[in-house]
Amino acid sequence: MTENRTILLWGIPEDAPTAAMQDALRRANSDFIFLNQHAVLRTTVELIVGSSVEGQLRIGDQDFGLAQIKSAYLRPYEPAAFPQIARAGPHSRVWRHAHTVYQALHSWSEITDALVVNRPDAAAVNNSKPYQAALIEALGFRTPRTLITTDPALALDFWRQHEVVIYKSISAVRSIVSRLSDKHHCRLADIANCPTQFQQYISGTEYRVHVVGDEVFACAITTNADDYRYSDKPVQMQACELPPEVAATCRRLAQSMNLHVAGIDLRRTSQGDWYCFEVNPSPGFTYFENQTGLAIADSIARFLMRGTGENRQRYPTRRDSDESLYQAAAVS
Repeated sequence: MTENRTILLWGIPEDAPTAAMQDALRRANSDFIFLNQHAVLRTTVELIVGSSVEGQLRIGDQDFGLAQIKSAYLRPYEPAAFPQIARAGPHSRVWRHAHTVYQALHSWSEITDALVVNRPDAAAVNNSKPYQAALIEALGFRTPRTLITTDPALALDFWRQHEVVIYKSISAVRSIVSRLSDKHHCRLADIANCPTQFQQYISGTEYRVHVVGDEVFACAITTNADDYRYSDKPVQMQACELPPEVAATCRRLAQSMNLHVAGIDLRRTSQGDWYCFEVNPSPGFTYFENQTGLAIADSIARFLMRGTGENRQRYPTRRDSDESLYQAAAVS
Protein backbone atom coordinates (compact mmCIF):
# COMPACT_ATOMS: atom_id res chain seq x y z
CA MET A 1 0.00 0.00 0.00
CA THR A 2 1.21 3.51 -0.79
CA GLU A 3 2.31 5.31 2.42
CA ASN A 4 2.21 8.90 1.17
CA ARG A 5 -0.86 10.59 -0.22
CA THR A 6 -0.77 10.32 -3.97
CA ILE A 7 -2.47 11.35 -7.23
CA LEU A 8 -4.77 9.12 -9.27
CA LEU A 9 -4.98 9.33 -13.07
CA TRP A 10 -7.89 7.37 -14.58
CA GLY A 11 -8.13 6.86 -18.33
CA ILE A 12 -6.23 5.28 -21.21
CA PRO A 13 -2.59 5.86 -22.26
CA GLU A 14 -3.45 6.78 -25.86
CA ASP A 15 -5.61 9.70 -24.69
CA ALA A 16 -3.39 12.74 -25.29
CA PRO A 17 -4.34 14.78 -22.17
CA THR A 18 -3.93 11.71 -19.93
CA ALA A 19 -0.51 10.99 -21.45
CA ALA A 20 0.46 14.65 -21.04
CA MET A 21 -0.49 14.53 -17.36
CA GLN A 22 1.68 11.48 -16.79
CA ASP A 23 4.62 13.27 -18.41
CA ALA A 24 4.00 16.46 -16.40
CA LEU A 25 3.82 14.59 -13.08
CA ARG A 26 7.00 12.68 -13.93
CA ARG A 27 8.78 15.96 -14.71
CA ALA A 28 7.69 17.21 -11.30
CA ASN A 29 8.89 14.00 -9.61
CA SER A 30 5.39 13.51 -8.22
CA ASP A 31 4.02 10.20 -6.99
CA PHE A 32 0.95 9.04 -8.92
CA ILE A 33 -1.11 5.97 -9.74
CA PHE A 34 -2.21 5.41 -13.32
CA LEU A 35 -5.40 3.37 -13.56
CA ASN A 36 -5.34 2.13 -17.16
CA GLN A 37 -8.86 1.23 -18.25
CA HIS A 38 -7.47 -1.40 -20.61
CA ALA A 39 -6.60 -3.32 -17.44
CA VAL A 40 -10.15 -3.16 -16.05
CA LEU A 41 -10.46 -6.96 -15.87
CA ARG A 42 -7.43 -6.98 -13.53
CA THR A 43 -8.86 -4.12 -11.46
CA THR A 44 -11.12 -4.32 -8.41
CA VAL A 45 -12.55 -1.61 -6.18
CA GLU A 46 -13.79 -1.94 -2.62
CA LEU A 47 -15.64 1.18 -1.46
CA ILE A 48 -16.48 1.75 2.21
CA VAL A 49 -18.60 4.79 3.05
CA GLY A 50 -19.21 5.81 6.65
CA SER A 51 -18.03 8.84 8.56
CA SER A 52 -15.27 8.87 5.95
CA VAL A 53 -14.78 7.44 2.46
CA GLU A 54 -12.31 4.57 2.40
CA GLY A 55 -11.64 1.36 0.53
CA GLN A 56 -9.12 -0.37 -1.66
CA LEU A 57 -8.13 -0.13 -5.30
CA ARG A 58 -6.35 -3.20 -6.62
CA ILE A 59 -4.60 -3.13 -10.00
CA GLY A 60 -3.14 -6.52 -10.76
CA ASP A 61 -1.17 -7.51 -7.65
CA GLN A 62 -0.86 -3.93 -6.33
CA ASP A 63 -3.11 -2.52 -3.60
CA PHE A 64 -3.77 1.17 -2.99
CA GLY A 65 -5.85 2.68 -0.20
CA LEU A 66 -8.46 5.09 -1.57
CA ALA A 67 -7.99 7.24 1.53
CA GLN A 68 -4.38 7.78 0.40
CA ILE A 69 -5.46 9.57 -2.78
CA LYS A 70 -5.21 13.35 -2.33
CA SER A 71 -6.25 14.31 -5.85
CA ALA A 72 -7.45 12.74 -9.08
CA TYR A 73 -7.50 13.58 -12.78
CA LEU A 74 -10.34 11.80 -14.57
CA ARG A 75 -10.78 11.07 -18.27
CA PRO A 76 -12.45 7.63 -18.26
CA TYR A 77 -14.39 6.11 -21.15
CA GLU A 78 -17.66 4.22 -20.78
CA PRO A 79 -16.89 0.49 -20.44
CA ALA A 80 -18.86 -0.39 -23.57
CA ALA A 81 -16.38 1.68 -25.60
CA PHE A 82 -13.80 -1.10 -25.18
CA PRO A 83 -14.10 -3.92 -27.76
CA GLN A 84 -13.53 -6.74 -25.27
CA ILE A 85 -16.37 -5.44 -23.08
CA ALA A 86 -18.72 -4.75 -25.98
CA ARG A 87 -18.10 -8.21 -27.47
CA ALA A 88 -18.85 -9.93 -24.17
CA GLY A 89 -22.29 -8.32 -23.99
CA PRO A 90 -24.48 -7.00 -21.15
CA HIS A 91 -25.22 -10.42 -19.64
CA SER A 92 -21.59 -11.48 -19.28
CA ARG A 93 -19.36 -11.55 -16.20
CA VAL A 94 -16.86 -9.37 -18.09
CA TRP A 95 -19.49 -6.68 -18.72
CA ARG A 96 -20.70 -6.73 -15.11
CA HIS A 97 -17.17 -6.52 -13.72
CA ALA A 98 -16.17 -3.58 -15.98
CA HIS A 99 -19.33 -1.64 -15.13
CA THR A 100 -18.98 -2.38 -11.41
CA VAL A 101 -15.45 -0.95 -11.38
CA TYR A 102 -16.56 2.07 -13.41
CA GLN A 103 -19.57 2.82 -11.20
CA ALA A 104 -17.61 2.33 -7.97
CA LEU A 105 -14.91 4.80 -9.03
CA HIS A 106 -17.54 7.17 -10.42
CA SER A 107 -19.29 7.11 -7.02
CA TRP A 108 -15.99 7.53 -5.18
CA SER A 109 -15.11 10.56 -7.28
CA GLU A 110 -18.38 12.24 -6.26
CA ILE A 111 -18.06 11.74 -2.50
CA THR A 112 -14.35 11.62 -1.74
CA ASP A 113 -12.65 14.46 0.14
CA ALA A 114 -9.84 14.29 -2.42
CA LEU A 115 -9.47 17.04 -5.01
CA VAL A 116 -11.06 15.78 -8.23
CA VAL A 117 -10.51 17.26 -11.70
CA ASN A 118 -13.39 17.29 -12.45
CA ARG A 119 -16.20 15.69 -10.48
CA PRO A 120 -18.86 14.04 -12.66
CA ASP A 121 -21.67 16.15 -11.18
CA ALA A 122 -19.83 19.32 -12.20
CA ALA A 123 -19.14 17.98 -15.69
CA ALA A 124 -22.85 17.17 -16.11
CA VAL A 125 -23.65 20.84 -16.77
CA ASN A 126 -22.28 20.27 -20.28
CA ASN A 127 -25.00 17.68 -20.99
CA SER A 128 -27.45 20.46 -21.79
CA LYS A 129 -26.09 23.27 -23.92
CA PRO A 130 -29.21 25.47 -23.38
CA TYR A 131 -28.87 25.21 -19.60
CA GLN A 132 -25.15 25.90 -19.77
CA ALA A 133 -25.82 28.95 -21.98
CA ALA A 134 -28.13 30.36 -19.29
CA LEU A 135 -25.36 29.99 -16.71
CA ILE A 136 -22.84 31.62 -19.06
CA GLU A 137 -25.10 34.61 -19.64
CA ALA A 138 -25.78 34.96 -15.91
CA LEU A 139 -22.03 35.46 -15.36
CA GLY A 140 -21.87 38.34 -17.83
CA PHE A 141 -20.81 36.95 -21.21
CA ARG A 142 -22.96 37.44 -24.26
CA THR A 143 -24.40 34.37 -25.98
CA PRO A 144 -25.66 34.12 -29.57
CA ARG A 145 -29.35 34.36 -30.38
CA THR A 146 -30.50 30.75 -30.26
CA LEU A 147 -33.38 28.58 -31.42
CA ILE A 148 -33.90 24.95 -30.44
CA THR A 149 -36.76 23.37 -32.32
CA THR A 150 -38.24 20.40 -34.16
CA ASP A 151 -40.31 22.73 -36.36
CA PRO A 152 -38.79 23.26 -39.84
CA ALA A 153 -40.87 26.40 -40.38
CA LEU A 154 -39.51 28.03 -37.22
CA ALA A 155 -35.98 27.08 -38.23
CA LEU A 156 -36.49 28.64 -41.66
CA ASP A 157 -37.86 31.86 -40.12
CA PHE A 158 -34.90 32.04 -37.74
CA TRP A 159 -32.52 31.56 -40.67
CA ARG A 160 -34.16 34.33 -42.68
CA GLN A 161 -34.11 36.67 -39.68
CA HIS A 162 -30.39 36.23 -38.91
CA GLU A 163 -29.17 35.45 -42.48
CA VAL A 164 -26.04 33.59 -41.34
CA VAL A 165 -26.85 30.71 -38.96
CA ILE A 166 -24.95 27.71 -37.61
CA TYR A 167 -26.30 24.45 -36.21
CA LYS A 168 -24.85 22.06 -33.64
CA SER A 169 -25.63 19.48 -30.97
CA ILE A 170 -27.73 20.33 -27.92
CA SER A 171 -26.01 17.78 -25.70
CA ALA A 172 -22.44 16.95 -24.71
CA VAL A 173 -22.13 14.66 -27.73
CA ARG A 174 -19.48 16.16 -29.98
CA SER A 175 -20.73 17.55 -33.26
CA ILE A 176 -19.19 19.52 -36.11
CA VAL A 177 -20.39 23.12 -36.10
CA SER A 178 -21.57 24.08 -39.60
CA ARG A 179 -23.29 27.01 -41.29
CA LEU A 180 -26.63 26.52 -42.96
CA SER A 181 -26.38 26.73 -46.74
CA ASP A 182 -28.68 26.22 -49.71
CA LYS A 183 -28.14 22.47 -49.60
CA HIS A 184 -29.79 22.35 -46.17
CA HIS A 185 -33.20 23.56 -47.40
CA CYS A 186 -34.24 20.06 -48.39
CA ARG A 187 -32.98 18.61 -45.09
CA LEU A 188 -34.75 20.94 -42.67
CA ALA A 189 -37.70 18.55 -42.49
CA ASP A 190 -35.39 16.04 -40.77
CA ILE A 191 -35.30 18.12 -37.57
CA ALA A 192 -38.85 16.95 -36.83
CA ASN A 193 -37.20 13.77 -35.58
CA CYS A 194 -34.43 15.41 -33.55
CA PRO A 195 -34.39 18.71 -31.62
CA THR A 196 -31.69 20.83 -33.22
CA GLN A 197 -29.90 23.95 -32.02
CA PHE A 198 -29.56 26.88 -34.39
CA GLN A 199 -27.54 29.97 -33.54
CA GLN A 200 -26.90 33.34 -35.03
CA TYR A 201 -23.39 33.33 -36.51
CA ILE A 202 -21.08 35.72 -34.64
CA SER A 203 -18.12 36.95 -36.65
CA GLY A 204 -14.88 37.92 -35.00
CA THR A 205 -11.68 36.49 -33.53
CA GLU A 206 -11.89 33.08 -31.89
CA TYR A 207 -10.28 32.48 -28.49
CA ARG A 208 -9.77 29.28 -26.53
CA VAL A 209 -9.25 29.85 -22.82
CA HIS A 210 -8.15 27.20 -20.34
CA VAL A 211 -8.75 27.90 -16.67
CA VAL A 212 -6.70 25.86 -14.18
CA GLY A 213 -7.60 26.89 -10.64
CA ASP A 214 -6.83 30.62 -10.67
CA GLU A 215 -4.54 30.46 -13.71
CA VAL A 216 -5.81 31.48 -17.15
CA PHE A 217 -4.20 30.37 -20.43
CA ALA A 218 -5.54 31.98 -23.59
CA CYS A 219 -4.82 31.65 -27.28
CA ALA A 220 -6.20 33.56 -30.25
CA ILE A 221 -7.26 31.48 -33.24
CA THR A 222 -7.25 32.71 -36.82
CA THR A 223 -9.28 30.62 -39.25
CA ASN A 224 -11.97 30.85 -41.91
CA ALA A 225 -13.46 27.51 -40.89
CA ASP A 226 -16.82 27.17 -39.15
CA ASP A 227 -15.27 24.59 -36.81
CA TYR A 228 -11.46 24.81 -36.66
CA ARG A 229 -11.22 21.45 -34.85
CA TYR A 230 -12.12 19.62 -38.06
CA SER A 231 -10.86 22.07 -40.64
CA ASP A 232 -8.75 21.24 -43.65
CA LYS A 233 -8.08 24.98 -43.96
CA PRO A 234 -5.12 26.71 -42.29
CA VAL A 235 -5.58 27.34 -38.56
CA GLN A 236 -3.22 29.69 -36.74
CA MET A 237 -3.00 29.87 -32.96
CA GLN A 238 -1.03 32.24 -30.80
CA ALA A 239 -0.78 32.53 -27.03
CA CYS A 240 -2.19 35.84 -25.82
CA GLU A 241 -3.28 37.83 -22.78
CA LEU A 242 -6.95 38.49 -22.21
CA PRO A 243 -8.22 41.83 -20.90
CA PRO A 244 -8.25 41.52 -17.08
CA GLU A 245 -12.03 41.75 -16.83
CA VAL A 246 -12.49 38.97 -19.42
CA ALA A 247 -9.97 36.72 -17.64
CA ALA A 248 -11.75 37.39 -14.35
CA THR A 249 -15.10 36.42 -15.87
CA CYS A 250 -13.57 33.18 -17.17
CA ARG A 251 -12.37 32.36 -13.66
CA ARG A 252 -15.79 33.10 -12.19
CA LEU A 253 -17.47 31.02 -14.86
CA ALA A 254 -15.32 27.95 -14.14
CA GLN A 255 -15.63 28.39 -10.38
CA SER A 256 -19.41 28.83 -10.53
CA MET A 257 -19.65 25.47 -12.32
CA ASN A 258 -17.29 23.84 -9.78
CA LEU A 259 -14.76 23.14 -12.55
CA HIS A 260 -11.12 23.18 -11.45
CA VAL A 261 -10.06 22.83 -15.10
CA ALA A 262 -12.20 24.15 -17.95
CA GLY A 263 -11.90 24.95 -21.65
CA ILE A 264 -13.88 28.04 -22.60
CA ASP A 265 -14.71 29.05 -26.17
CA LEU A 266 -14.95 32.81 -26.75
CA ARG A 267 -15.23 35.14 -29.70
CA ARG A 268 -14.51 38.88 -29.78
CA THR A 269 -16.39 40.92 -32.35
CA SER A 270 -14.98 43.89 -34.23
CA GLN A 271 -17.08 46.08 -31.91
CA GLY A 272 -15.26 44.66 -28.88
CA ASP A 273 -18.11 42.48 -27.57
CA TRP A 274 -17.16 39.14 -26.01
CA TYR A 275 -19.34 36.10 -26.68
CA CYS A 276 -19.03 32.75 -24.96
CA PHE A 277 -20.21 29.62 -26.79
CA GLU A 278 -19.37 26.75 -24.46
CA VAL A 279 -17.53 25.60 -21.33
CA ASN A 280 -15.85 22.22 -21.73
CA PRO A 281 -15.44 20.34 -18.41
CA SER A 282 -12.86 17.88 -19.80
CA PRO A 283 -10.90 19.84 -22.38
CA GLY A 284 -8.46 18.26 -24.80
CA PHE A 285 -5.90 20.91 -23.93
CA THR A 286 -2.96 19.24 -25.68
CA TYR A 287 -4.20 20.37 -29.10
CA PHE A 288 -3.74 23.99 -28.01
CA GLU A 289 -0.67 23.41 -25.86
CA ASN A 290 1.23 21.79 -28.74
CA GLN A 291 0.56 24.71 -31.08
CA THR A 292 1.14 27.59 -28.67
CA GLY A 293 3.62 26.35 -26.06
CA LEU A 294 1.23 27.18 -23.22
CA ALA A 295 2.24 25.05 -20.20
CA ILE A 296 -1.26 23.83 -19.37
CA ALA A 297 -0.29 20.27 -18.34
CA ASP A 298 2.35 21.55 -15.94
CA SER A 299 -0.21 23.91 -14.40
CA ILE A 300 -2.71 21.07 -13.88
CA ALA A 301 0.08 18.93 -12.40
CA ARG A 302 0.92 21.66 -9.88
CA PHE A 303 -2.74 21.98 -9.01
CA LEU A 304 -3.08 18.24 -8.44
CA MET A 305 0.11 18.14 -6.37
CA ARG A 306 -1.25 20.80 -4.03
CA GLY A 307 -4.31 18.64 -3.51
CA THR A 308 -6.14 21.35 -1.60
CA GLY A 309 -9.68 20.71 -0.39
CA GLU A 310 -12.82 21.45 -2.33
CA ASN A 311 -14.79 24.68 -2.06
CA ARG A 312 -17.95 23.82 -3.89
CA GLN A 313 -20.14 26.66 -5.01
CA ARG A 314 -23.67 26.62 -6.31
CA TYR A 315 -24.49 27.82 -9.78
CA PRO A 316 -25.09 31.57 -10.22
CA THR A 317 -28.48 32.98 -9.35
CA ARG A 318 -28.39 36.37 -11.08
CA ARG A 319 -31.10 36.18 -13.75
CA ASP A 320 -31.00 32.42 -13.19
CA SER A 321 -34.76 32.07 -12.93
CA ASP A 322 -37.11 29.57 -14.53
CA GLU A 323 -37.97 32.23 -17.08
CA SER A 324 -34.36 32.85 -18.16
CA LEU A 325 -33.70 29.11 -18.45
CA TYR A 326 -36.85 28.71 -20.55
CA GLN A 327 -35.78 31.54 -22.84
CA ALA A 328 -32.38 29.96 -23.33
CA ALA A 329 -34.08 26.78 -24.45
CA ALA A 330 -36.29 28.64 -26.92
CA VAL A 331 -35.37 31.81 -28.75
CA SER A 332 -33.01 33.90 -26.64
